Amino acid sequence: MFDSSRRRFLKHCGMGLPALAAGSLLSEQAQAGPLEPKRPHFPPRAKRVIHLFMNGGPSQVDTFDPKPALARYAGRELPFKFKTERRTGAAFPSPFTFKRHGESGLPVSEIYPALSRHVDKMCVIRSMHSPLPNHEPSLMLMNCGDIRQVRPSFGSWVTYGLGSENRNLPGFVVLCPGGFPVQGAHNWRSAFLPGAFQGTHIDTKKTDIDELIAHIRNPSIPLEEQRRQLDLLAKLNRRYMEDRVADARLESRLESFELAYRMQMEAADVFDVSKEPRHILEAYGDTLHGRQILMGRRLLERGVRFVQIWHGAGQPWDSHNDIEKNHRKLAHENDKPIAALLTDLQQRGMLEETLVLWGGEFGRTPTVELAEKGANSGMVNGRDHNPHGFTVWVAGGGVKGGMAYGATDEFGFAAEQNKVHVHDLHATLLHLLGFDHEKFTYRYAGRDFRLTDVHGRVVRGILA
Repeated sequence: MFDSSRRRFLKHCGMGLPALAAGSLLSEQAQAGPLEPKRPHFPPRAKRVIHLFMNGGPSQVDTFDPKPALARYAGRELPFKFKTERRTGAAFPSPFTFKRHGESGLPVSEIYPALSRHVDKMCVIRSMHSPLPNHEPSLMLMNCGDIRQVRPSFGSWVTYGLGSENRNLPGFVVLCPGGFPVQGAHNWRSAFLPGAFQGTHIDTKKTDIDELIAHIRNPSIPLEEQRRQLDLLAKLNRRYMEDRVADARLESRLESFELAYRMQMEAADVFDVSKEPRHILEAYGDTLHGRQILMGRRLLERGVRFVQIWHGAGQPWDSHNDIEKNHRKLAHENDKPIAALLTDLQQRGMLEETLVLWGGEFGRTPTVELAEKGANSGMVNGRDHNPHGFTVWVAGGGVKGGMAYGATDEFGFAAEQNKVHVHDLHATLLHLLGFDHEKFTYRYAGRDFRLTDVHGRVVRGILA
């Protein structure tokens, strides 16, 4: 079992993490907290992750998995039986054209003109699949490895295993504009892992730094006085803990106090993208998604271990109708910023050690949805949820670029060749980060838990 937590040791010493909070974290002799950098099981290919989450489920047959057979069957039923969440009808060809790009010749939809120039960096996994078509369990599976129970998120596992390289910022940051998505903070919570590994949510729809990060500055008490207050609080809590079993909630609360104190020194700077050179600002674009993806790069550059960037708090990619209009608009919003991110990471020498993951919680049907009620009733220009076959892509961090791995059937409904379950994806990304997913565990409630539960295999075909 891999368990770098000091809780058990400190508990036997009668101290717990409150003792760590007592010393000044500005001192070179400061005690290290739970986010100190740690070594994985073996030398990693990647050291950090940026997860670009296309919330709602982008359509694979309209982005990275072209299916010419749909045009031949347009307006007709597909020649096999299949089950969807809602009633669907005839084959629905993509309204977008695909062209081959790069030396690899990978086809990409016209809605991603800037990103298509980077296909030789990307491994497009076309054979993803999962068991359920609903947003809630699918989000939990993609983010936390379980469709039912609240489990630690992927980002929490990574920061638990690797720590962070910057003690003035959270190790795991979530950029999500407009509030919380479906299932809220469950998507990035630490669950039974110590609270220090939970994701810190930032609403990037806000632009003023004092609104972006609430209470980032204390206008009435200087840092020195805050330090003395925290030291006194730690002393009192240490006295409280001397005759009691370590309290994980109290430890987490004290860690959050310390982190909030330290963030005053760096957080305001890292989220101020105006300090970037003009050519960088122009490359990402002065848009919500341009700014938040640039923030993501700035966080990674400053040692944050895991950054997750959401394309909206609702389900913007959930195109049950008007898929041509909606997918074109959504792709336009992040096409230029994602392309700029890949260029930027490569030019800074960071791409080789950064895993870039793009995708949603599932895909969409190759057939048209026939809504019987609701806002899209009577419309025949959208697609239903489809977990049986969908696409994600990965770049950097030891992944083979310029390749498509796996395949769906000729219509794009279900994964057929080299199928990749979400557990397999997690196992593979953990492998690239230096972990054996079967040994990367945390003991809780009498058993050893892991991100991949009792499943998962490393997809070695995508490793460089």
